[in-house]
Amino acid sequence: MKKVLALILACLMVCMLFTACGETQVEETGEKVIKLGVFEPATGDSASGGKKEMLGVQYAHSQTPTIDIAGETYKVELVYGDNGSDASKAPTAASQLVSEGVAMILGSYGSGVSMAGGPIFNDAGLAALGITCTNPNVTAGNDYYYRICFLDPFQGSVLANFAVDKFAAKKAYLLGEQGNEYDQGLIAFFEQAFVAAGGEVIKASFPKDSSDFTTYLNQAKNEGAEVIFTPVSIAYATQIVSQAAKLGIEIPFLGSDTLDDNKVLEATKDTNIKLYVSTFYQEGGSPEFDAGIKEYINTNADAKTANGGDDTISAVTAMGYDAYYVALEAIKAADSADPAAIKAALGAVTYEGVSGAIAFDEIGDAKRDTAYIKTADTANGAWALETVQTVAE
Repeated sequence: MKKVLALILACLMVCMLFTACGETQVEETGEKVIKLGVFEPATGDSASGGKKEMLGVQYAHSQTPTIDIAGETYKVELVYGDNGSDASKAPTAASQLVSEGVAMILGSYGSGVSMAGGPIFNDAGLAALGITCTNPNVTAGNDYYYRICFLDPFQGSVLANFAVDKFAAKKAYLLGEQGNEYDQGLIAFFEQAFVAAGGEVIKASFPKDSSDFTTYLNQAKNEGAEVIFTPVSIAYATQIVSQAAKLGIEIPFLGSDTLDDNKVLEATKDTNIKLYVSTFYQEGGSPEFDAGIKEYINTNADAKTANGGDDTISAVTAMGYDAYYVALEAIKAADSADPAAIKAALGAVTYEGVSGAIAFDEIGDAKRDTAYIKTADTANGAWALETVQTVAE
């Protein structure tokens, strides 16, 4: 009897091992399933952005819920892992997705959590496709992490050059969260480009969970800053903008892609705040996508809630949409549900997305050379395209 029990347990362990490695799942109906892991913040400071990024993935999935592999139709199942906007929680969420038997990972919104989860995916042999995690260290040293967005060295330089070209700025105030790799990385890249252009910077960092930014804003004003660069989370940005409006700060604010959010936009409404953000997409770039996602949001209460209560299209939503289809292209190229085959195929994938052409370099980074700079139309509560910044590859 003991030998029989041991044999049963051994068989169960083998089955669990194959499931954890992304083997094909078969439902009771006989339908084959391939699982995609969605590694995103549904809670925490970055939840607003994470939900909007997931929204793009979910919309794409609603349009294309199946894929043909080796002559058979597979149902695509999205499996969610909430990394809580926290690098200390990200490994647990990443491990949970691995245990669910996903074939590939999408996400995350937020570079810090992507870097924290990356080694888990690497060790499991799972390709991870970053959507808007822009810090160079996401892919550095990790052969399994790819991404479809531009990187922070480019984004920091674009905003520094914009400060000089638009405002003839000579002095910039740089404000970010202490110890936040995304904030501090972008601040370093902005500083490098701004100083190279003849500018001077004043840097300040606030502790995690800060809620009062008046000291920093007054410092920027008193020290004669001509622009304020603050590449912070959505939660911090809304507070900074709101408090700046109350203080009557007239210095233009420059923000990174995280500030391209309707919650931040709402904080500028009916104020004199001048806000400019760099981002990946602007409404009007793909009329067909714009119409489709707006209909999806307006006919789905959960989607509208996830989008912050209106149908303003966030650039991260467009990027999530593109990422889903890039993942499908990798699976098609592999013609297999095996994670190793999908990873091997991903690097050669090219795709014409709503956010532009997508292809990967030898590191796994997207070959992106264009950023949209949008400004907050405070009277109408909408984003307006300021300029499109392009550099030669």
